[in-house]
Amino acid sequence: MLPTSTPWASWPSCSAWAAPRSTAPFSAPSAGARTPCSRCVVDARARWRILRLHVEDQVPLARLARETDVGLRTLERWHARYRADGYAGLETASREDAGSRRLPPDLVDLIEGLALSKPRPAIATIHRKVTGICAARRWPVPSYSVVWDIVRTLDPGMVTLALEGAASYRDKHELVLRRQAELPNAMWQSDHTMLDILVVGTDGKPARPWLTTILDDCSRAVYGYTVFLGAPSAMNTALALRQAIWHKTDPAWPMCGLPGRPRQRLHQ
Repeated sequence: MLPTSTPWASWPSCSAWAAPRSTAPFSAPSAGARTPCSRCVVDARARWRILRLHVEDQVPLARLARETDVGLRTLERWHARYRADGYAGLETASREDAGSRRLPPDLVDLIEGLALSKPRPAIATIHRKVTGICAARRWPVPSYSVVWDIVRTLDPGMVTLALEGAASYRDKHELVLRRQAELPNAMWQSDHTMLDILVVGTDGKPARPWLTTILDDCSRAVYGYTVFLGAPSAMNTALALRQAIWHKTDPAWPMCGLPGRPRQRLHQ
């Protein structure tokens, strides 16, 4: 469906108009009058308001070109698009390469590599270095805005990983916070589980005991443990930690020491 016909006088108001148009269907503008600025003739609705005078009122395109300051070739192109696709043909067509950069892939990789180097240089510094490299390799020289856009669209996670390291990346971008020891005896963890056995408690009733273990995060060796009845508590965990720290009487169980320090044997 076409938009409702709009008389000449109801065109969008614009500061470029020096005098109002006549209310007649079509009349020549008064002396000194100006046509709408380029911002008014941008969408399909504004194009149709001009082209309608030719389609419905049979005003020649040459006369429209003189009265509206829109080029004759432009009006002919609008008319051809209207005859081919109707009102939809007056819409502004988007470019097929919109959003893509016509730069060599190596040049884009170079800009991204400079932006991810430590310490991170300023955009002006990256643009100056890229300009010199492009001149030496006969590449097209990108503008400052293009360099800024490439740096701005870098993945935030990749920027954090390159400039701040893996630990900062895990803290900021991983959905689950994970920490992993790289050396034995660097970090311990406490684990609690209910055993699938029954023992007789002090009240003479059967109950399932709990097992608390102190594990090395890297080697998964058991440094200490304790078995008890009742829910896990800080006291029972402390008993397991005491056993993990001190040396054992069993020669086949040499694990002892303090987490975060080289393995060492402690003496009473």
